[in-house]
Amino acid sequence: MTTIITPSSLALVPSLETAWQDVDSSFERFCLTAGIGAIEQMLCEDAQLLAGAPHHRGGGRVGHRWGRTKGKIGFHGGKVAVHRPRVRSYDGHEVALPTWTAAQAEDWLGRWAMNLMLINVSTRKLRRAVRLPEGDLRVTAGDGTSKSAASRRFVALSAERLAEWMASDLSKLDLLIIQIDGLHIGNDLVLVAALGIDAEGHKHPLALIEGATENAAVVQALIDNLIERGLDPKVCRLFIIDGAKALSKVIRRTFGAHTPIQRCQIHKARNVIERLPKPLHASVRRALRQAWELDDADKAERLLRNLARRLDQEAPGVAASILEGLDEMLTVNRLGLPIKLRRSLACTNSIENMMGTVRRVCRNVKRWRNAAMALRWTSAGMMEAAKGFRRLKAYKQLPVLRAALAAHQSKYVTQRVEHDADAA
Repeated sequence: MTTIITPSSLALVPSLETAWQDVDSSFERFCLTAGIGAIEQMLCEDAQLLAGAPHHRGGGRVGHRWGRTKGKIGFHGGKVAVHRPRVRSYDGHEVALPTWTAAQAEDWLGRWAMNLMLINVSTRKLRRAVRLPEGDLRVTAGDGTSKSAASRRFVALSAERLAEWMASDLSKLDLLIIQIDGLHIGNDLVLVAALGIDAEGHKHPLALIEGATENAAVVQALIDNLIERGLDPKVCRLFIIDGAKALSKVIRRTFGAHTPIQRCQIHKARNVIERLPKPLHASVRRALRQAWELDDADKAERLLRNLARRLDQEAPGVAASILEGLDEMLTVNRLGLPIKLRRSLACTNSIENMMGTVRRVCRNVKRWRNAAMALRWTSAGMMEAAKGFRRLKAYKQLPVLRAALAAHQSKYVTQRVEHDADAA
C-alpha cells in the first residue's frame, strides 16, 4: 500500500496520531478512529468554552468540570463509543455540550436503517448491509445493528414522520387536482390516500387514513383532515377517483353538488373489457378510446350510449356498466381541456404509481399487526414515492384547467343565485 504522508499544515491531536499510524493496515479503521478522535477533540473544546481550562479559576465560566464518561453515537455502520467530558452548572444541573447534542440529533444510524428498509433490505440483513463481512470493524453487542434495534428505529422514525406529515399545513399549496384511491392491506383493512397536483404540475402526497372498507365515513374523515389542515372547500378543484360511489357522495356533499369529478377511464375500460367475450375486446376498446378522445362531450356521450345499445343483447350487464357514471367519465371533455391534458387527468395513474411504490416498499412485511403499523409503512412508502415524482406531463396546459374550473364554478354559482331568487 502507498505510504500516506501527513501534511505539515495538519496539526493532529494525540488521538488522531494513532489513526495515522494504523492507516497502512486498515483504511476502514483509520477512518473510524480519526472520526472518533475528531469528535472527542470537539467535545473537549466545548467543555473548555463552558468551564475553562482544567484547574483554571478565571471568569466567564457557566459551570465546572465533572469528570468524564463514555457514551455512544450512531453512524451508518453502527454505534461507536466516544469519551466525553462532563460539565455541571453551579446549581448542580448537567450542561449539554453542543457537539454532543448535535451528534445525537443527527441519528445517522436510525436514518440509515430506515432508508435500507425502504429499499427492501430486511432487518436480518441490516448488519451485513452496513458492514462488510470481511471488514476490519468487529461486531459488538449493543452496536445498534441487530434486527430488533433496526425495527425499533424504523418504528420510531416512521411514526414521527407520519405524525408530522398528517399535521402539515396545506393552505400554501395551490392545488388544482386531487386524486383519491384506496389500498387493501390484508383482508379487513383498507387505507384511503389522497394525492394533490398543484398549478405547476408538482405532485404532493396529502393524507392517509384507515378503515374497514372504502366507505363514506372513511372518505369523509380523510377529507375532513384535509380541510382542517388548510384545504379551502370553497375553491373549485378537479377530483379524480376510481369509481367508488362513496367517494363521489362525500366529495359532492363536502365541496358542492356540482364539483367536477372525473372517473378513471382506464378502470372503466378494464372493467368493461374483462366482462366481454374475447372477440368483442378490440372493437369495444376502440369505441371507448374514440369517445374519450372527442372534444365534443355530447357527441362522446352519444357514442357511448350507442355502444351500450349494441351490447344490450349480448351482454346486458356490461351495457349497464358503460352507462353507469357516464357523466363523470366525460368530465375532462366537458371542461374543454386540450387532448394532452385530458389524457393525463382522465385516469388515476399518478396515485396508482404511488401505490405501486408502497406495495414494493411493503413487500417484506409478512404480517400486519395492526392499523398503526399499516399507516406507518404506507406513509413511509408514499414519502419514498414522492422522491421520484415527476411533474405532470401536460403541466404547461394547467392554466387552461384553472380557467375552466373558474368558469365552471361561476356558472353554477350564477344558477344557484337565480334559483334562490325564483324561490323567494
